Amino acid sequence: MPGGDVTWQIALGGSGVGDFSELIPRVVEATVEIFTGMVMMEIEQDGEPFQELGTLENGITGMVGLAGTHKGMLAVHFPNELAMAITTSFLGMEVEGINEDVQDAVGEIANMLGGNVKTILTDRGYDIQLSLPSTISGEEYTFLPDNELDQVIIPFRAPSGTFFVELELEQ
Repeated sequence: MPGGDVTWQIALGGSGVGDFSELIPRVVEATVEIFTGMVMMEIEQDGEPFQELGTLENGITGMVGLAGTHKGMLAVHFPNELAMAITTSFLGMEVEGINEDVQDAVGEIANMLGGNVKTILTDRGYDIQLSLPSTISGEEYTFLPDNELDQVIIPFRAPSGTFFVELELEQ
């Protein structure tokens, strides 16, 4: 789990992830590609996907909505320290706190990942549109899934901490 003063409590859900079995490897591949190619940061999957994320503390979440033949959402959850390290690497500028630059960088990562999910689903014959990215952050917040959607959360490890990619889809 993330180091330092960043505490994320994780409640592991059931072991199965339903119809996500074909999507997970492609989302992992897209996430690694974005981080190595755009952010210039080496990352790797950090454990098995799970279905329930607990309270997020000292973090920031970027998300994009999915609409069309399937509705859903893609979110990326980062501890603050990692979000600042990503922004520094991505934009080539030092940041000292969660500011507009960090929000923009996190939103853009969510947007790029959402674009990849859209491509994956479009290749399967679905008509999907993406919303504009948005971010939320705080000392403590809970990100609750829509009960009508299936969800999967994929943990990743980066040099400055652990982060999560969450995908919710109408199945």
